[in-house]
Amino acid sequence: MTEPKPAPLNPTKLIQAGRPEGGDGLPVNPPVVRASTFSFRSMEAFNTTAATPFDAPFYGRVGTPTSFAFESAMAELEGAHRAIAYPSGLAAIMAVYLAYLSAGDHVLMVDSVYGPARRSMVRTMAQMGVSVDFYDPSIGAGIEALIGPETRLIYMETPGSGTFEVMDVPAIATIARKHGIVTAIDNTWATPHYFRPLEHGVDVSIHAATKYITGHSDAMLGVVAVSEAAHDALRRATQDLGMVAGSEEVNLGLRGLHTLDVRLARHDVNGRALAAWLETRPETGRILHPAHPDCTGHEIWKRDFAGASGLFAVELPGWDEARINAFLRGMECFRIGFSWGGYESLALPAHPESREHPKWKGGPVLRFHAGLEDPADLIADLDRAFARAAAEA
Repeated sequence: MTEPKPAPLNPTKLIQAGRPEGGDGLPVNPPVVRASTFSFRSMEAFNTTAATPFDAPFYGRVGTPTSFAFESAMAELEGAHRAIAYPSGLAAIMAVYLAYLSAGDHVLMVDSVYGPARRSMVRTMAQMGVSVDFYDPSIGAGIEALIGPETRLIYMETPGSGTFEVMDVPAIATIARKHGIVTAIDNTWATPHYFRPLEHGVDVSIHAATKYITGHSDAMLGVVAVSEAAHDALRRATQDLGMVAGSEEVNLGLRGLHTLDVRLARHDVNGRALAAWLETRPETGRILHPAHPDCTGHEIWKRDFAGASGLFAVELPGWDEARINAFLRGMECFRIGFSWGGYESLALPAHPESREHPKWKGGPVLRFHAGLEDPADLIADLDRAFARAAAEA
């Protein structure tokens, strides 16, 4: 029997998550609470709150009503026990590393991982005595052969950064659980609207909420949603690191969640339209978009994901740096810049050539983020860019 296609989150659930409940005259959105100290009128009240500091305001570094609202919304949407907000996506990643790893431990990390996640693993975590091996994103249940006695964490990202391979997350999570190994995944591309890793057996779901969750390129924010078994270690590491997301940022993250459905739907439509048009160009090679049949793991994407976001890439066989620079110079709708997930369209070269599993043998790769503009305008911008690149050739 064919499994039913996963469904996006109910839009009503997205609208209601994290909003104030009960009583009349409440604001539609939780207000921004700027606070370090929360005062009490008795030691009894102070000690009662201190016993459960993540359920009520106690101290600003632990959280405020604003951050509690955002975290509860993310936990609800991910189907998680709890969620914790961080000042950036990379801060969230580092908290995960430090929560579950100690000197002498071994990590299996997907080779298509986000660059800063790789860098911090091979630099900072290596200095702390943690070893890592990278694996092919298509490995699936074959990852069992790579597990050693010191393996403590399997780190995933799907689709992969730059080349967008889709992983068999349920197969890997099943193997990890068999061996008592924690699994973590970067779920930024899909958000919980299109993919909910904990439903597939993953322990830890990480988001650079800077991107689609905030949605307007105006805040740095990270968030981690965890199962009950994985929560306490992450909470302890967060406390010891002293990391806290600002109230303004979590407020923007919560605002973004309420419009995630309509924004992602437009990103999805625009991204597929651009990918389809790029496929018709004689200059392009493979279209690295999970919804495209030629993308590695496309059948898994169809099985596990409820949609696609606006981020994808295209291979440009035979292009050199001068030709790529000519393509990107003078674009009207697309801009050159890090990050993605906002309303604007972006383009930036990706660099998969340093990977080993498998070794990248294709041509240069350009990564595109399809924003919310009219797709006809985006296609016209790309058409002019190809003309500039042809003049450079």
